[in-house]
Amino acid sequence: MTHLENSFARRTVVKAAGLGLMAGTLGSSLPAAADNGDASEIWSGEYWAKKGEVPLWMFRKRLGAPKAGEPARPIVFFVHGSSVTSRSFDLHVPGKGEYSIMNEFARYGFDCWTMDHENYGKSGRTSGNADIASGVEDLKAAADVLARETGQNKYHFLGESSGALRAGAYAMAAPDRINRLVFAAFTYKGEGSPTLQKRAEQLDYYRSHNMRKRDRDMIRSIATRDKPGTSDPAAVEALADVEMQFGDQIPTGTYLDMTANLPVVHPEKVLAPVLLVRGEYDGIATVPDIEEFFNKLPNGDRQFVILPGTAHSLTLAINRQLFWHVARAFLNMPSPMAT
Repeated sequence: MTHLENSFARRTVVKAAGLGLMAGTLGSSLPAAADNGDASEIWSGEYWAKKGEVPLWMFRKRLGAPKAGEPARPIVFFVHGSSVTSRSFDLHVPGKGEYSIMNEFARYGFDCWTMDHENYGKSGRTSGNADIASGVEDLKAAADVLARETGQNKYHFLGESSGALRAGAYAMAAPDRINRLVFAAFTYKGEGSPTLQKRAEQLDYYRSHNMRKRDRDMIRSIATRDKPGTSDPAAVEALADVEMQFGDQIPTGTYLDMTANLPVVHPEKVLAPVLLVRGEYDGIATVPDIEEFFNKLPNGDRQFVILPGTAHSLTLAINRQLFWHVARAFLNMPSPMAT
């Protein structure tokens, strides 16, 4: 499927309980895989953006190494959440099938990018708390790298959990950079969320500390707190293995925003087409909360999908292919002939 083809050949609102319905740069690209001429093989590269004095690590995957003069490919930028790094989008779980959404979307023909936000993963460490506003500045720096490396100025963004909030807030700040948006496990006002209510008990800590503990058990809880059985334990352990190499501390900024400062994304200011995807058992993103956001979006090109047998983290789900399907279909929507 190319970016002009689409398995959903219609503009529609989809609401169902099933599937049916990164200001300069530091250095240059550092290939993480051998440059070969086989366009059927997934190529990867590392890049650096710079936000002031803060270095931000970026990662890219696509079929075949970039070549001068080749046709442009649609760019999708994956934005990570509060408690994990961008490794969540390129996860490898031996013997369990494909878990890398970047691999999958590269095979679909997309030019896939992601980044570690400030104080996450390989990116620079500061005294800040890496809140949503900081994440917007990260994405501004990333966009300069995208423009330089690809020659394109508009991109798809796919964010999960607080990554969706980062992507949404960036869309408000830089609407001319946005093509289409996928918000997975998105939170508008957070009303009715049992997870956020519980998390709010630590609000004083989030206000007085810029970092919080994130151990292996906490990572496990991402996949078990809503509905055990919706994620394979092997996938969660694989994620914990790669995440713990970056230590047991993670910023508090997005937790503070999600418990005290919502809404941080205002639907009236999000002008691009939007797909909202919620897992059936998500304990953070409630249906009424997302519906209220959905109904206020100004662009008629919008969809709301609820995926069965999934919880908060769709990228870790056993049913992750359902997420890939609806996201791919939405990003491949053809331009309408009549408006």
